[in-house]
Amino acid sequence: MSFSSEVKEELAKRISPARHCQIAELAAFMCFSGQYVQGEKGRYQIGFQTENEQIIRKCFTLLKKTFNIDCGVEMSEDEMRVLQNKFGSLEEPVSHMLIKNSCCQRAFLRGAFLSVGSMSDPRKGYHLEFVCDHEAKAGQLRDVIQGFGIEAKVILRKKYYVVYLKEGAGIVDLLNVMEAPVSLMNLENLRILKEVRNSVNRRVNCEAANITKTVNAAARQIEDIELLRERYGFQNLPESLRKMAEIRLEYPDASLKELGEYLNPPVGKSGVNHRLRKLSELAERWRA
Repeated sequence: MSFSSEVKEELAKRISPARHCQIAELAAFMCFSGQYVQGEKGRYQIGFQTENEQIIRKCFTLLKKTFNIDCGVEMSEDEMRVLQNKFGSLEEPVSHMLIKNSCCQRAFLRGAFLSVGSMSDPRKGYHLEFVCDHEAKAGQLRDVIQGFGIEAKVILRKKYYVVYLKEGAGIVDLLNVMEAPVSLMNLENLRILKEVRNSVNRRVNCEAANITKTVNAAARQIEDIELLRERYGFQNLPESLRKMAEIRLEYPDASLKELGEYLNPPVGKSGVNHRLRKLSELAERWRA
């Protein structure tokens, strides 16, 4: 099962105890995947465009809880009129009055994700989106999400308007808003694991680069010192440079700090670096 399916499975089981929140979530189902269907002999039905049986069962459960309508059978014209008066045209965004409370906005986002939402595998990348067929609906979704302090954007993809989040922290916050604690913890665990792995890789790469840099620098220093010994002679070097040259040849793998500790009296890293640079400059003059 994909991570997105796991999130939807958890959200499908969540039923708000308050009727106004149940109506807000049902409004999202109606807005993004619902349709009014008129049958024969003046009878009516409500349909939902989804292949997920859990979502369909939740839609029917909410209809039963909020309006005592059993969608297993046809509805009367009066029952249909009640729904149309409550939810209005399904081509338009949800009425602001249905989602004016923060708790109702949470339920609305939950219903929207179940209807038109999806999420990529967080092991590969962070991306959560809602695919809307109307710009106004996408704009409403974005505004509700941003109302919780979460950054969301809208792009046009072919003929659809897509509301999306690409930051891991924002997706975690949205899962919290939609009340999916299990999925939230699973995502956080994956984020921590990924961050630790990336941190370790960065440290390993940094240390490898530093080791390579140190080895290359030591090799150049030894090459310069050997040239001076052959062409110039250590006896012609100032005592401080001569000792430095001898110590470097004796300890070719030592760091600057270690080289300084081998000198008598000991010298700091900057002092060692200064003497080695003087030796390299002198070697360059002999090469020239």
